[in-house]
Order: sequence, then structure tokens, then C-alpha cells
Amino acid sequence: MADRGGLVFDQVNGLPVHILVLHAAVVLVPLLALAAIVYAVVSRWRSKLGWAVVLLAVVAPISAVVSKLSGTELYNRLLDQGMSGPGKVILDDHMNYGTLTMWLSIALGVVALALVVLTLRAGAALPRIAEIAFAVVIVGLAAATGYYIFQTGDSGATAVWGTY
Repeated sequence: MADRGGLVFDQVNGLPVHILVLHAAVVLVPLLALAAIVYAVVSRWRSKLGWAVVLLAVVAPISAVVSKLSGTELYNRLLDQGMSGPGKVILDDHMNYGTLTMWLSIALGVVALALVVLTLRAGAALPRIAEIAFAVVIVGLAAATGYYIFQTGDSGATAVWGTY
């Protein structure tokens, strides 16, 4: 394992950590988006879904943060090796999408956790205006998170498998 002084190791047995961890974010972040939407919109399912929302609201953003940090390590190593041209442009976009995905997944996780905590205290129901506000915010964050995780993955796949 090589450590470049950052918070995340760059490689494990010669493989970039980013390649090993990004799949967790690809699966968990959309699951968080879906679970949070259902929790916010379908109040009768809250008692069955709350534990999953809490778990995903913690684990999905962590997976996005680890993916972002390990991706930054990989990107820096590639720059050190002289990466330039169209590949760098694609990876710059990928990095920007990944940053947005990370922050949006954190925001979605925080709002989803807040909703679960508040509904547990209120016996699964909040005042109607609060229910609507949470639903609108969660659907908006989930949609944005879904869009950016797709863009992040698409640009990453283009960087690896594309012809340029």
C-alpha cells in the first residue's frame, strides 16, 4: 500500500483503492435516494423502513466520501505521471461530478436522518406542512444526487473505456 500523505491509501496490492470502493457508492447512494423518498412520501411504511434509512443515511455518504478521497489520490497520481490532453479534461469533469455527488449524498443523508428522528419523536407523523417540506427537499436532493452519481459514473467510465 502506498500512502501519499492523504487520508486514503492510494493502492492496495497495486490496484487503485478508488476502483475497489467506488462500487459501494454506486449502489448505496441510489438506495439512500430511493429509501429516503419512500420514507418521506409513504408514511405508513416508516415503521418498517426507518432502520434502513438510518443505516443508508450513514453508510452511503461515507462511501461517497471514501470514493471521492480515493479518486483524488488516483487523479493526483495520474497527474504526477504526466496525464494531459482530452483524458485530463474528462477526468476533471469526473472529479467535479464526484465532488457534487459527495456533497449531495451528505446533504440527503442529513435530511433523511433528521426526518427519521423527528418522525420517531412525533410518532411517525409531523405537521402536514413539515411533511410536505421534507418530502419536497428529499425528492429534490434525491433527484440531484441520482443525476450526479450517473454523471460521475458515466464520465469515469468514459475516462477508462472511452476513445479520445
